[in-house]
Amino acid sequence: MDICPKCGLPKEACVCEGIVKTEQKIKIDIVKKRYGKISTVITGIDPSIDMKQIAKTLKSELACGGTIKNNAIELQGEHRKKAQEVLQGLGFPAESV
Repeated sequence: MDICPKCGLPKEACVCEGIVKTEQKIKIDIVKKRYGKISTVITGIDPSIDMKQIAKTLKSELACGGTIKNNAIELQGEHRKKAQEVLQGLGFPAESV
Protein backbone atom coordinates (compact mmCIF):
# COMPACT_ATOMS: atom_id res chain seq x y z
CA MET A 1 0.00 0.00 0.00
CA ASP A 2 1.36 3.42 -1.00
CA ILE A 3 1.39 6.18 1.59
CA CYS A 4 1.41 9.91 0.75
CA PRO A 5 4.60 11.55 2.04
CA LYS A 6 2.81 14.84 2.77
CA CYS A 7 -0.28 13.83 4.76
CA GLY A 8 0.65 10.27 5.80
CA LEU A 9 -2.61 8.80 4.52
CA PRO A 10 -2.90 5.99 1.95
CA LYS A 11 -2.81 7.25 -1.66
CA GLU A 12 -6.52 6.42 -2.12
CA ALA A 13 -7.52 8.60 0.87
CA CYS A 14 -4.99 11.41 0.27
CA VAL A 15 -6.45 14.88 0.81
CA CYS A 16 -3.39 16.92 -0.24
CA GLU A 17 -4.72 17.81 -3.71
CA GLY A 18 -8.08 18.94 -2.30
CA ILE A 19 -6.37 21.20 0.23
CA VAL A 20 -4.07 22.67 -2.42
CA LYS A 21 -7.06 23.43 -4.69
CA THR A 22 -8.73 25.58 -2.03
CA GLU A 23 -5.58 27.63 -1.35
CA GLN A 24 -4.91 28.87 -4.89
CA LYS A 25 -5.56 32.09 -6.77
CA ILE A 26 -6.22 31.19 -10.41
CA LYS A 27 -6.16 33.91 -13.06
CA ILE A 28 -7.76 33.58 -16.50
CA ASP A 29 -6.52 36.05 -19.15
CA ILE A 30 -6.99 36.62 -22.87
CA VAL A 31 -3.83 37.07 -24.96
CA LYS A 32 -3.67 38.15 -28.58
CA LYS A 33 -1.18 36.00 -30.44
CA ARG A 34 0.37 36.19 -33.87
CA TYR A 35 -1.89 37.01 -36.82
CA GLY A 36 -4.65 38.25 -34.47
CA LYS A 37 -5.36 34.84 -32.95
CA ILE A 38 -6.83 34.94 -29.44
CA SER A 39 -5.91 32.48 -26.73
CA THR A 40 -6.99 31.98 -23.13
CA VAL A 41 -4.19 31.64 -20.57
CA ILE A 42 -4.87 30.11 -17.14
CA THR A 43 -2.18 30.78 -14.52
CA GLY A 44 -1.85 30.25 -10.79
CA ILE A 45 -2.44 26.49 -10.67
CA ASP A 46 -0.05 24.77 -8.27
CA PRO A 47 2.38 22.47 -10.15
CA SER A 48 1.81 19.72 -7.56
CA ILE A 49 -1.67 19.21 -9.04
CA ASP A 50 -1.84 17.13 -12.24
CA MET A 51 -1.89 19.98 -14.78
CA LYS A 52 -1.93 17.56 -17.72
CA GLN A 53 -5.23 16.10 -16.53
CA ILE A 54 -6.74 19.56 -15.97
CA ALA A 55 -5.63 20.71 -19.44
CA LYS A 56 -7.01 17.54 -21.01
CA THR A 57 -10.38 18.04 -19.31
CA LEU A 58 -10.53 21.72 -20.31
CA LYS A 59 -9.66 20.93 -23.93
CA SER A 60 -12.30 18.21 -24.21
CA GLU A 61 -15.03 20.22 -22.43
CA LEU A 62 -14.36 23.39 -24.45
CA ALA A 63 -13.69 21.59 -27.75
CA CYS A 64 -10.44 23.44 -28.43
CA GLY A 65 -6.72 22.84 -28.66
CA GLY A 66 -4.21 23.84 -26.07
CA THR A 67 -0.94 23.22 -24.27
CA ILE A 68 0.93 23.67 -21.01
CA LYS A 69 3.79 26.22 -21.04
CA ASN A 70 5.67 27.73 -18.07
CA ASN A 71 3.16 26.42 -15.46
CA ALA A 72 0.27 27.96 -17.43
CA ILE A 73 -2.44 26.32 -19.50
CA GLU A 74 -2.98 27.92 -22.91
CA LEU A 75 -6.23 27.25 -24.76
CA GLN A 76 -6.96 28.27 -28.33
CA GLY A 77 -9.82 30.77 -28.55
CA GLU A 78 -11.72 32.93 -26.07
CA HIS A 79 -13.02 30.70 -23.23
CA ARG A 80 -12.99 32.83 -20.05
CA LYS A 81 -16.53 32.09 -18.80
CA LYS A 82 -16.65 28.43 -19.80
CA ALA A 83 -13.15 27.73 -18.46
CA GLN A 84 -14.17 29.21 -15.12
CA GLU A 85 -17.23 26.93 -14.99
CA VAL A 86 -15.15 23.84 -15.86
CA LEU A 87 -12.52 24.66 -13.22
CA GLN A 88 -15.26 25.03 -10.61
CA GLY A 89 -16.60 21.65 -11.70
CA LEU A 90 -13.13 20.18 -11.13
CA GLY A 91 -13.22 21.24 -7.47
CA PHE A 92 -11.65 24.69 -7.48
CA PRO A 93 -13.72 27.12 -5.34
CA ALA A 94 -15.49 29.98 -7.16
CA GLU A 95 -13.74 32.71 -5.15
CA SER A 96 -10.28 31.44 -6.12
CA VAL A 97 -10.97 31.45 -9.87
